[in-house]
Amino acid sequence: MTPSTILPDLQAAVLCEDVRAEISGQQTLVGVLGAIPTPTLPIGFFKLCLWTRWCGGSGDFAQKCLIYDPEEDQAIAQAEVPFSLSDLNAHATNVHFFGGVQFQKYGNYHVEILVDEELRLRIPLPVIKVENPGEFGGFQGNR
Repeated sequence: MTPSTILPDLQAAVLCEDVRAEISGQQTLVGVLGAIPTPTLPIGFFKLCLWTRWCGGSGDFAQKCLIYDPEEDQAIAQAEVPFSLSDLNAHATNVHFFGGVQFQKYGNYHVEILVDEELRLRIPLPVIKVENPGEFGGFQGNR
């Protein structure tokens, strides 16, 4: 960090299955994840995305994201992206793409977001055993 660098604020972070760029330039987040319900393990994702938005800072930064297993002894996925903010009124939207992520056991995984190696947010991501996946979260499916 240089003397004129001001660390940005993390305005938002969303873990999802895909981020699509619309013709209008806007982004659509698909399959927002708060938990992963599954009757069997392992469960794999062809693609997971972490969408973040930064503001209130200035300078050049490195955003790093890690997904830790329930024992928190190893990262099962990680990605890094550089970004810049020209002044305090600028914002940056980053998308991390994780390919081929496998969850091998039930429990609370954690997603960590760091900027310049400083932890900015830690999100729990429970992988939950369910007998009938259609009943997770009160959703009963088609009746």
